[in-house]
Amino acid sequence: MRKSDDMEIGQQRVAEEGRRAGSSDAAAIRRFVGIDLAADPKRTGIAILGEGERLILERAQVGADDGELIAAVRVAERVGVDVPFGWPEPFIELMRAHAGVTQPAPASTGGEWRRRLAMRTTDLLVHRRTALTPLSVSTDRIAHPAFRWAGIEARLRHMGIDVARDGSGRVCEVYPAATLKCWSLPYRGYKGTANTRPRSELVAALVERLPRLDWNGHEEACAADDNALDAVLAALTAREVALGGCDGPPPDLRRIARQEGWIWLPSEDQYRQRTGHSVGTPRT
Repeated sequence: MRKSDDMEIGQQRVAEEGRRAGSSDAAAIRRFVGIDLAADPKRTGIAILGEGERLILERAQVGADDGELIAAVRVAERVGVDVPFGWPEPFIELMRAHAGVTQPAPASTGGEWRRRLAMRTTDLLVHRRTALTPLSVSTDRIAHPAFRWAGIEARLRHMGIDVARDGSGRVCEVYPAATLKCWSLPYRGYKGTANTRPRSELVAALVERLPRLDWNGHEEACAADDNALDAVLAALTAREVALGGCDGPPPDLRRIARQEGWIWLPSEDQYRQRTGHSVGTPRT
């Protein structure tokens, strides 16, 4: 089967899921996609939110190949992807200079020098705001999903879809654990097969926090597999980005964000205005 056939089938599936979920007028539905990207398609989570008169979780599953992901991106207004979009600029420069045997000797190879090779600007800022440390795309196994995204990004760009890494186009980089922390929800201990109970409790907390969202029977799938749950969180964050509820890169960091990527986090001001309580403050 050709890649174009895969994508056409994927788009038809998205439309059919919307009809089953009660979205009668597909053209009037805004769709927000969340992707918890793994190197292995079998472990990749995907979620699709449809919003018209109702907000419905049309799809939440684990298992999605490149064609399915691209098909979902093509029909979405916004897509949140849990994967680094790029590599640290100093790391790229080091690799280029090292390959050309032109690397100047650093004044020190200490921790600060290595940290700038391992962490992107957005990683450092996320840590400053949330005290969470994103995995290093330069030194950790998350590089394998990032390799996969680089290939998918190239295919989407070839189709004319704006995949700017700063999130100004259709796709934005997200970090579900940090989103949860900003929403004052449990953000640790919900991953893995041994943590079904904490994951179920987290799903229940999300149901309470988001009364407008119709989970459409997908609560069990999210409680069963953290990849599905993270995909839903990615979709919810993408919707927040579309609604102006997340912080993008400031003007002085847009250049580096367009190269390295930018993790979008819920905005303190926007979140307070829309919910009546502050990010980081439990609801009473």
